[in-house]
Amino acid sequence: MDWSSLGGIAIALIGILLGQAIEGGRIGSLVQPAAFMIVLCGTFGAVLLQTNTKNFIAGILMVRQVFSTPIDDRQALANRANMWSHFARKEGIFMLEPYLKKETEPFIKKGLRLMIDGTPPDKIREIIAIDMHFYEIQQRSAVKIWNAAGGYAPTIGILGAVLGLIHVMENLSDPSRLGSGIAVAFVATIYGVGLANLIFLPISNKLRAIIQHEMMRREMLLNAWVSIANGDHPRIVEERLLAYLR
Repeated sequence: MDWSSLGGIAIALIGILLGQAIEGGRIGSLVQPAAFMIVLCGTFGAVLLQTNTKNFIAGILMVRQVFSTPIDDRQALANRANMWSHFARKEGIFMLEPYLKKETEPFIKKGLRLMIDGTPPDKIREIIAIDMHFYEIQQRSAVKIWNAAGGYAPTIGILGAVLGLIHVMENLSDPSRLGSGIAVAFVATIYGVGLANLIFLPISNKLRAIIQHEMMRREMLLNAWVSIANGDHPRIVEERLLAYLR
């Protein structure tokens, strides 16, 4: 569990609720299911309209990465790459088959397979670079739904406010129903701005950082594979890998 993500949300919500209490307002007045449904459903409806279902579902599922403990395995990967380099230097690059069988990640298996098959270094770089390019496009397309949600939510909040005011105007003759309509109107705006700036946009930014980290990780492996396939000395491979660990 990534406690920084949970802590960030908790601090933001506690700050808002404490501010409301300090000003003498009731915390319960911020709980308006009607306003919440208007903003949430309206926002994700607009997002779904602008994207395809595949990217929408992928973007929703990626939220798990925001709250998962971040794992930086670059050091372990560098150690394995150095091991491949020394073994290839000693036994030959075609003898890396046992290491290929130990790997489970498709990207790593693909790179090792290209080396073992005797693919020229420039072709390895070309093939893996294409793979990385489309992987990044796919991931960023999924993340865009959260950035889009951050853009739509405040406007949907204003829409909720207008609906609340319409409800107020329809019940001017009944003072007992004016309070609920006004509450929905103002709280809908709070929900729209709050969800956009406290949830949707931070999720988008964090997912982009996660993608950037993964791309750097893959670039490190790509340079290691090209260097090994090129027959470079293991010390050179190690120095290139160290640049990604500083």
